[in-house]
Amino acid sequence: MKIVIIDDNQKASADLQKKLGKFPFAQVEGIASTGFSGLELVMNVRPDVLFLDVELPDISGLDFLERSSFLSSGECRVIIYTSYDKYILPAFRKRAFDVLLKPIDPKELDTVMERLQESNDEPVDTKQAPITNNNKFLLYTNNVDFTLVDKSDIGLFSYDTDTRCWEALVAGFKKPIKLRRTIKGDNLLALDPLFVQVNQKFIINMNYLVEVTNNVCKFFPPFDKIDYVSVGRIYRKKLREKFFNL
Repeated sequence: MKIVIIDDNQKASADLQKKLGKFPFAQVEGIASTGFSGLELVMNVRPDVLFLDVELPDISGLDFLERSSFLSSGECRVIIYTSYDKYILPAFRKRAFDVLLKPIDPKELDTVMERLQESNDEPVDTKQAPITNNNKFLLYTNNVDFTLVDKSDIGLFSYDTDTRCWEALVAGFKKPIKLRRTIKGDNLLALDPLFVQVNQKFIINMNYLVEVTNNVCKFFPPFDKIDYVSVGRIYRKKLREKFFNL
């Protein structure tokens, strides 16, 4: 996996290069300190992965993404890494593969590199599943619209058989957030171990589960009015295990 780093902070880029050294499948092929020199480097190396800072001396990293057809074509996965969380949503808007906040948490880097390795032979499509960054979920609702929510605010996901798509019930939202049809139950379960499937139509956040009475889930507020989530027979054992391990 060929990697290029673009960052005007030499200490930060050197630290990232050192952290990437632990991954045997990754090789840093070059480092640039400005956007335009980085653009030339990217076109020469044609990396598999680009770690891109946002605040560069000559051009914004977000604007940089629009300067190269190589990047926009999806041939290279771009990881935005920045000190400012205000860039998280704009980065995903520009089709970044993921976002890391400085100083980089080694565990977060492990997660990103694992995703990169798993998707190495797959075409890039960042809209096929919800995107995660720390505790934020970027949920695409259609081809162009999306919303950024906290993991802790999602009470459950429900499957609408009429529209054949999953919906997220989120604290603070009056209506369920309808997700793209391409998002599958397995995508949602992979977001966090706290999400557990209780029947074919419902995936719940265990942090909101109070009890199961007469085979029906009871939840903490603001989801305490929900009384229709029953537990399927084949899901009971795993739900009990999760509940008692919290």
